[in-house]
Amino acid sequence: MKKKLISSLQFILKLLSKATINKFKPVIIAVTGSVGKTSSKEAIWSILKGQQNSRKTSANFNNELGIPLAILGDYQKISKPAWFFWIKVVLSSVFNILFKSKYFYPKILVLEYGADKPGDINKLVDIAKPHIAVISAIGKIPVHVENYPQGIESVAKEKSKLISNLSTSDIAVLNADDPTISKIEEKTRAKILTFGFSKNSFVRISNFKHLEEDGKIYGIAFKLENNGASVPIILNGAFSVAHAYAAACASCVALTFDINLVGSANALASYYKPIKGRSMIIDGIKESQIIDESYNSSPIALETALISMKEIKNKRKLAVLGDMMELGNYTLEAHEFIGKIIPECLDVLITVGSRAEFIAQSAIKNGMNKNFVFSFNNAQDAGLKLQEIIKKGDLVLVKGSRVVGLDKIVDEVKSAA
Repeated sequence: MKKKLISSLQFILKLLSKATINKFKPVIIAVTGSVGKTSSKEAIWSILKGQQNSRKTSANFNNELGIPLAILGDYQKISKPAWFFWIKVVLSSVFNILFKSKYFYPKILVLEYGADKPGDINKLVDIAKPHIAVISAIGKIPVHVENYPQGIESVAKEKSKLISNLSTSDIAVLNADDPTISKIEEKTRAKILTFGFSKNSFVRISNFKHLEEDGKIYGIAFKLENNGASVPIILNGAFSVAHAYAAACASCVALTFDINLVGSANALASYYKPIKGRSMIIDGIKESQIIDESYNSSPIALETALISMKEIKNKRKLAVLGDMMELGNYTLEAHEFIGKIIPECLDVLITVGSRAEFIAQSAIKNGMNKNFVFSFNNAQDAGLKLQEIIKKGDLVLVKGSRVVGLDKIVDEVKSAA
């Protein structure tokens, strides 16, 4: 009964969403990817909101219920009682379609498209076909691959449906540094714009570094280059090259609206802020610093975070790493690969969960001192160990899949000040 009600609600919201788009005709920007899509969405909106009348999807509203909420109204959450909320959404949407003028509605929608399983992208494109499609990153072993019976190739195929639906007048914005994405470029008829460190990128990232003052990291700095122009970017409160990719991706999109790199740089500096759980720097207990990546984890995202940790000098570097979920047959391979790069990136490793224990075992096998490797079954015990061993000046990365609950550790070790 519940499934039937949800299915009926999805159908109604789809019809209302299509009618809304048909009436107000906004430019639709759709962002997907196995990692980095939320940060990319936020960066795009950060630039466009100062220049254009735009709206974005809130929170993790990236499915058949969530995306209509962005199209039909700027809803931040599903309030309770749910039945009353959905009635209000439907009635308000009908009223807007019938009586509101075109000036009432945003000119641009920045939407995040999730693809947890085969067929998801087509369902979302059927609700809102984009004019600009962004693929942030996929990686060698994508998240949710467990839900794809044919493995990694079918994940890439699913993501490619976002750009294969584009027309010749549309634009595809793609990560130039991701080999998996490079293989699917031929799937689109749209104009392709690329971003990344690659020399051939339409918007190129260069001179990336973390910023430090008084022994503390406070952000990242890098340059974005396009057509001979080069502009410095500083993002306070951000850690990791992941945010540089988001900024470059957003600048690609901005150029299609005739917003130059200087305009993008100013908007990003003013409006772009890392979201909790996604490479955010926060002060920790005992004058430490915490890199909060507790929202989720995947092989490519974790590798990126660890490489960023490696680049930090003159600090003791610790990490609390939880299970990476939904990797199916690639679970062992992915966790062991992470373990191989741990010794050159960290001084102390704490793992949480049975899968993450493979990281610990691989790290020891590849040269890490076993006296600095600790494995636990739950976040509570891992958090207690971290509180015991953390010292002044430490840099601590906290990253794991949501179900592991590492956000609780972040809350426990962040500074009360």
